[in-house]
Amino acid sequence: MFDSLVMDLMLVVLIGVGSQWVAWRTRMPAIVVMAIAGLLVGPVFGLINPQQSMGDLYGPIITFAVAIILFEGSLNLDFKEIKGFGRPVARIVTIGAFIAWIVGSLAAHYIAGLSWEVAFIIGGLFIVTGPTVILPLLRQARLKPRPAAILKWEGIVVDPFGALLAVFAFEVIKFINDEVTAKTMTLFVGASVFSVLLGWGTSRILGNAFEKGKVPEYLKAPILFGFVLFVFVLSDEVMHETGLLAVTAMGMTMANMSLTTLQDIRHFKENISVLLISGIFVMLTASLDPHILIEILNPKIIMYVLAMLFIVRPLSIWISTIGTDLTVKEKTLIGWIAPRGIVALTVSGYFATILLETGYKDAELLTALTFALVFSTVVVHGFSISWLAKKLNLTTPEESGVVLIGSSRFVAEFANSIKEAGHQVLIVDDSWGGLSNARKLGIPTYMGDILSEHTGYHLDLTPYRYIVAMTKMDSYNSHVCADFTPDLGRDSLFQTSTHKRGKDHQFNLATGQILFTPNLSINELEERMNSGYVFRKTLLTKQYSYTQYLRERDDQSVLLYILRVNGDMEFFTADKELQAQTGDTIVALSTLNKTIERTLDRLEEKNGNMPIDKEVIETKFLEDPLNEKPEIPGETPPKIDKTIE
Repeated sequence: MFDSLVMDLMLVVLIGVGSQWVAWRTRMPAIVVMAIAGLLVGPVFGLINPQQSMGDLYGPIITFAVAIILFEGSLNLDFKEIKGFGRPVARIVTIGAFIAWIVGSLAAHYIAGLSWEVAFIIGGLFIVTGPTVILPLLRQARLKPRPAAILKWEGIVVDPFGALLAVFAFEVIKFINDEVTAKTMTLFVGASVFSVLLGWGTSRILGNAFEKGKVPEYLKAPILFGFVLFVFVLSDEVMHETGLLAVTAMGMTMANMSLTTLQDIRHFKENISVLLISGIFVMLTASLDPHILIEILNPKIIMYVLAMLFIVRPLSIWISTIGTDLTVKEKTLIGWIAPRGIVALTVSGYFATILLETGYKDAELLTALTFALVFSTVVVHGFSISWLAKKLNLTTPEESGVVLIGSSRFVAEFANSIKEAGHQVLIVDDSWGGLSNARKLGIPTYMGDILSEHTGYHLDLTPYRYIVAMTKMDSYNSHVCADFTPDLGRDSLFQTSTHKRGKDHQFNLATGQILFTPNLSINELEERMNSGYVFRKTLLTKQYSYTQYLRERDDQSVLLYILRVNGDMEFFTADKELQAQTGDTIVALSTLNKTIERTLDRLEEKNGNMPIDKEVIETKFLEDPLNEKPEIPGETPPKIDKTIE
């Protein structure tokens, strides 16, 4: 038994994490890959059955996992982030969720044949739209900012509340079926209030302790993990099923405390969440009875799924957004897209067990019903969102923006040159102090880890075509490029050259295209900035060709990118040799003195060796160091249209 349990646990973790990797490589929804893997090793081939091998441990493991997943979701509920999206989000997550609950419950009763009690519980749970599956779909579809923001924040806000709504429905039904007295109802309300206060108070105590330095950095994540379980168990001991309410209140409180240490804790939270989601999902699918797969083909279940897709979701969105400024096209798209995710599946499995133990025999359909809804919505919405968005003209135009990862002076100046060229730019780094270089230049910034799940929740990357990793950690730059390869493709991912390790010990860590000519590391680029190099922009004309520019340029200059006459950008890389034409602009990192000398030579040659005031030329370059303006009499350089549609 022990060997079987150890083997099953090992396989669950290995298959779960491996499925996440396969999903990343193939750009498939992770939930689909994990489900297929769990079904293959479980009911199909019978290699493992975690529920049998784990015995009494199976239920507590699932319960703890659900609690942590709900805490993880609620930790993203910073309400300041959704205020800017106006009335539509508020209406959808309140009125829309209520309509979806009522109509979904009616469908579960009249179409799927569930009892009223089970129908209202599962109806509350199925209002969730799953941020773990909606975010990859949004990146894939490249929606316009408003519909993308509404779908994203609906998923984040509603996801934990769907489970809470199911909990409340379950508790109310239990009390209604028992003898309803003032004492029992008071106990129910009091226990619910206690769970909220427990979660709130624990968050306040922990948050203040973290902020005042009373907890060392290496203990913050473990202490938080321990207290999440403590709050869940203590609340559940007072009254069953209120633990979920307590951990959600705990996460929401902590998310809105503006903790400076919260960003560091997110790494722990995300790693634990990914591991739990992967493992629990495989456990649930691998433990399925084979007859459940057949049960999914039940006509009642199929009709219920169709009703959820074509009636419940559109109806809730169209009614709840009456009087808002959403267009018909936006309502159509939002009313169609509602993929259910892992929280719905894990919590439904949790309630299926509880309801069966309570005596509701029809609850045995919940697992099959949930699997059918989850798989259908993920697959159907995953393959239709891009097509429908294009048909409705709700996709963004060809992106031209650039996201730069790093916070050095060179990164800030490089971003500034791109911004002045007319392109949208954003600098991302996890150091507030490091971003000061960008803030001084008025460059938009985001403090956070680009690889963080939390950043994926809060940062809209749809306006950006390129990601340029320029931190001082080669491995991190490579990880950034590798992580975004499935979404953007390698042609849109760049990184600075890796550091040299010695003649006999060089490691190629690059997964993105290596930037610039010559290829220099970010440290070498920073050194040149500190030694007096400046960004120089040179316009090519009929009199001054690209060949002449290359012949006359400073041997120590670094070619950065070409700004085409139509406004497009092309970075110099190690992979290909670029050509430039008349009207294009070359941006390079050059020494100031060499550029001034070359300009003086050209002016003297043009003016017949007439004396040129060198101090005037130097002053012009110092006042406007980015642009190389020889101001040759009689020659007016053509203007570049930098307007980005």
